[in-house]
Amino acid sequence: MNNIIDVIHLSKTYGDNQAVKDVSFSVSEGICFGLLGPNGAGKSTTMEMVEDIITPTSGQILYHGQPRRASFREEIGIQFQHTSLLSFLSVEETLLSFHKLYKDPDDIEALTERCDLGPILKRRNDQLSGGQLQRLMLALALVNKPRLVFLDEPSTGLDPQSRRNLWEIVRAIKADGKTIIMTTHSMEEAEYLCDEVAIMDMGNIITWDTPARLIQTHCRKSSVLLPESAFKSDLTSIPFPWKRREDTIVMEIGQVNEGLSTLLSLDIDLSEMAVHSSNLEDVFLCLTGKGLRD
Repeated sequence: MNNIIDVIHLSKTYGDNQAVKDVSFSVSEGICFGLLGPNGAGKSTTMEMVEDIITPTSGQILYHGQPRRASFREEIGIQFQHTSLLSFLSVEETLLSFHKLYKDPDDIEALTERCDLGPILKRRNDQLSGGQLQRLMLALALVNKPRLVFLDEPSTGLDPQSRRNLWEIVRAIKADGKTIIMTTHSMEEAEYLCDEVAIMDMGNIITWDTPARLIQTHCRKSSVLLPESAFKSDLTSIPFPWKRREDTIVMEIGQVNEGLSTLLSLDIDLSEMAVHSSNLEDVFLCLTGKGLRD
């Protein structure tokens, strides 16, 4: 599989602050690549350098193996997290306005269908819900038929139904052969959409792999939760690492099947058991810490 983007020893410095420190990664064609990290990790700065919005202090960014040409900006699509549209224009008028900016734009009817905009074409931009506005912004990012699409926090602030609807649209875009590079604070979103993710912290990429392999590498254990009342004997007899969380006992178990068999052999009541399998959020917290970042 060929790379559409190669980032090589990329750095960005603002005065005494080095926002991005010698970052390197590659994005294969046709995948969804997620750039994750806590606030201040450097992911937005990295994205803006790859998008050719800001200039790197040092390093190189290749597009199809070559330095980016002036045409690069016309060949990509960007859905920004925050974009102001003319409030008095309708959805249809907005699509037509952007359509006229490009030499070979996509078919408006196709974009309308892809992004589920048909029922709101006559609605003004300032009358759109959060989910409707995000679908419009996604359609605008696709007007020029880009092969590479950047999504910046695409589902922030959306209700669960709107978020799932947007995810399915993104998956359909990838199925068309487009490459997607996205940032998100939602680990559920990243695990659902991304083929590969890179986690950044303090300006560095600290890990990069598929979500499944990251979970396998960093958080292999599952947690079994049981009310303390399920244990008839002394808690010191529990054969796994455990901790008390209010009235619940949380045990770390490597192999769930073997662990449950062991608990059953100890005559422990499992009727109120809950099992938490490790996910990308566990990996993220394990690697970046649980403290709040402002």
